[in-house]
Amino acid sequence: MPYLASCQSASDDACQSDRRAFGVRLRTLACAVLSLTGLSVAAQDNMTRIIVPFAAGGPNDVVARIAARAMAEPLGTTIIVENKPGATGAIASQYVADSKPDGKTMLLASSSTMLSPLLLKHVKFNPLKDFIPIGVMATDDNILVVHPSVKASNVQELIALAKEKPNGLNYSTSGNGSSYHLGTELFNSLLNIKMTHVPYKGTAPAVADLLAGHVQVQFQAVSQATGNIASGRVRPLGIASLSRHPAYPQIPPLSEAANLPGFEFSTWMGIFVAANTPEPELAKLRAALTKAAAQPEVRKQLTDIGMRPVSMSPDEVMARIKGDIDKWGPFIKKNAISAD
Repeated sequence: MPYLASCQSASDDACQSDRRAFGVRLRTLACAVLSLTGLSVAAQDNMTRIIVPFAAGGPNDVVARIAARAMAEPLGTTIIVENKPGATGAIASQYVADSKPDGKTMLLASSSTMLSPLLLKHVKFNPLKDFIPIGVMATDDNILVVHPSVKASNVQELIALAKEKPNGLNYSTSGNGSSYHLGTELFNSLLNIKMTHVPYKGTAPAVADLLAGHVQVQFQAVSQATGNIASGRVRPLGIASLSRHPAYPQIPPLSEAANLPGFEFSTWMGIFVAANTPEPELAKLRAALTKAAAQPEVRKQLTDIGMRPVSMSPDEVMARIKGDIDKWGPFIKKNAISAD
């Protein structure tokens, strides 16, 4: 069956910038972008869609396109990937929560999108009540990287620099309230250091300014950092996971390198639909995703860009969301972090 992808919400420059940040291996996965302008409203209504809360070319977008290609055949339908960025993923999430519960409108959600109600006052959806998980496809670990000009070859040297000059180091993120913002502030808090937050409107400009040396520090998703590490444009210091990454066994976990037992933050990405979707539709979607996730080609596409293919049951997914809320809710409140 045909696979269509919409890039209507992102400019060509933004798409290209995001792809460059991902490196050569990602370009082949993010290049299939076709316009929906010529399709009638009725035709669009009859198609199955995966709504992505972020701009084209980012990690969520790439996973959505991999899922769409692989799920189209077992579902026997056309799948459109549609980008609706904004408000830390809340715009797309609310759109899917309010959509007709018929299984034709799916959300490519991630850790950060499900935390939106904690960060934005106007958000109305409840992540535990307004969505039903189809399944999680991948996790994307985060690597602490610095610009090559920073005089720190390991995490301890970076910590020493930060303590020597409080707020003397700038770190970039994709925006206030993003998972990168939360993770970096938790890192700062646990180590009693201060770095200045420089928020951007999206991952691409945040990465671009790090590469240009306008900011010095960043947590980058492994899928984004791969090309930058290989080219020497960033220096990796540690990974925010409890174990070493298969692609980067030489990079120590921050739990060890920074002496932060249990320190971990990563991004999971999965497919959700609106609450009250009928069970027969849920069963079809879950069977299609299970089949897609088991394909060697799909697993290779994910691992090639640094992600870890994973599988979670619906109950495990909901438990993970609740765990994320319990973990980050008190921290967000204590530190008055907001995406408004």
